[in-house]
Amino acid sequence: MKIGLIGKGAIARYVSSALASRGHEVGAILLRPERVTAGTALEFGSVGALPADLDLMIDCAGHAGLADHGPKILARGCDMITVSLGALADPDIEAALLQAAQDGGARLHLASGAIGALDCLNAARAGKLTSVTYTGRKPPRGWQGSPAEDKLDLDGMTEGAEIHFEGSARAAALEYPKNANVAAAVALAGLGFDATQVQLIADASITQNIHEITATGDFGHFHFQISGNSLPDNPRSSALAAMSVLGKLDQITRSITL
Repeated sequence: MKIGLIGKGAIARYVSSALASRGHEVGAILLRPERVTAGTALEFGSVGALPADLDLMIDCAGHAGLADHGPKILARGCDMITVSLGALADPDIEAALLQAAQDGGARLHLASGAIGALDCLNAARAGKLTSVTYTGRKPPRGWQGSPAEDKLDLDGMTEGAEIHFEGSARAAALEYPKNANVAAAVALAGLGFDATQVQLIADASITQNIHEITATGDFGHFHFQISGNSLPDNPRSSALAAMSVLGKLDQITRSITL
């Protein structure tokens, strides 16, 4: 496949480096106009300037990138993969993406990001899910650049754990756009943005990001926990989030898939 990428941050670099081994070609990199390097053949500053023969676009640029470019790409009939699931907490963005996909006959594939076990939640939803709770724990430095800075002394935390957010997955995704894509993934797989409960915690006793899902329903009781590593060149980017993009790509290109 000839694939375009949105963004060139840590996740985009990880994905790009793995595409050739899967037999794919990077055909374009979509960036904000001011970030395009003059004379670079693969970099483009608008959707309209992208090559017409791209088979797929992969969004690695965050909520703003998906909101700005996603509808235009889907309306062109080009499928997309995104890890910016939290953007769908905004009803206007979700509606724009859905309408564009329908108009263009394209599909928006949601990568699972830094969490697992979403297949279990999705299956349980076929019965009756009673409750779903997501808890996200990160070291204090992992919350830098988020609203947690206004609620806690992150630099001064040397021990203990403190909760800095409790509420719905929709509120978490909108308030923490760079930190709550996992909450959005859990919500989309289960009870939805408004019924999924979220707790975000700064924990000075840990060095990894810890994600937990607890759910009950007709299927029984479920608890899942994962301790994730970050990408080597960016401590704020999850390694599993980058891997999930490749996993989704593998899934949609296989003849037999799970």
